[in-house]
Amino acid sequence: MSTEILAIANDFSISTGHITFTLSIIGNFLNIFVFTQLKCFRNNQCAFYLTVESLFSFLYGVIVFAITILTSIYGDDATGRFLIWCRFRFFSAQLLVLTSSYTVAFAAIDQFFSTHNRFSFRQVFTIKTARCLVGISVCIWIIHSIIFCLFYNIQSLLLCNISNPTYLQYTTYFSFPLLIGLIPVFIASFFGFLAFRNVRRIVRRQLTIVRRRLDRQMTAMVAIRVIILVCLSLPYISYRIYTTNVPNLPSKPMEYARGRLIYVILFFLFNLNYTISFYIYVILLSRFRRQVKSVLLKKYWQLQKICCCGIKNNRIDPENPESFNTNMDPNEND
Repeated sequence: MSTEILAIANDFSISTGHITFTLSIIGNFLNIFVFTQLKCFRNNQCAFYLTVESLFSFLYGVIVFAITILTSIYGDDATGRFLIWCRFRFFSAQLLVLTSSYTVAFAAIDQFFSTHNRFSFRQVFTIKTARCLVGISVCIWIIHSIIFCLFYNIQSLLLCNISNPTYLQYTTYFSFPLLIGLIPVFIASFFGFLAFRNVRRIVRRQLTIVRRRLDRQMTAMVAIRVIILVCLSLPYISYRIYTTNVPNLPSKPMEYARGRLIYVILFFLFNLNYTISFYIYVILLSRFRRQVKSVLLKKYWQLQKICCCGIKNNRIDPENPESFNTNMDPNEND
């Protein structure tokens, strides 16, 4: 029975790995594409945070896919077979998860200040500040992840584990449950709530309609991203904290198999945290849907159609740019 459960867990891990990779590549690419193409997002620091978060989530999806391929080949993630992969897998995963999670937290903090009723608060964060903050954050997490991965070695039974007892304690009781888990979740939740409260009062401020709509949209997107982070991260983090205090040992086959199945399910939900933001934005935010449609359909697909028609028939005169622009809804880029 335990063998069957382990087989189910392995099959589930492989199939969900492919799903996660596909959703991540498409969704995060479209997030980056929309945020970088629309004029209203280019100099907005909150959009910059969401772009960076999507980029690192995109790379995390590639790592998850690599693990899925190796699992289908070797029956495990192959970290116990190659020392370089053992260290790189944990280095890259920690770097990408830390950067993505704290960038969401930075976005929530930024929206709190950007939507505050005091002018001095709204001037605290600029696009330049956002770039510096992200750059410093990435450097810190690179150093932390390099130190982290150097303590990983292949031990008995082809297991890639931390070999230093002191650093094992640090990872078990601080790095994963707090640094990776609860701290960014708490920061994002706290400031996301404050930003949501601020934006409800935004109608009282003397702002242009365009700016007011953008502030509301960015606050809604950050709130959605924070909710995704909290709902999909906490179950996995809680289970990891539980297994730290109550280890799931192979010496008890049935309990181990059940624990393994629970782990792969919660890990799948954890991975969805870095996968589904684009789809939730599209489902819940009508303005974002229009912006995506504007970028994909009006700006690029029609342009490609014009180019193709011009190539097929040399007798057709070039399209008048003014007539093309009149088909664009000017409010989509507000």
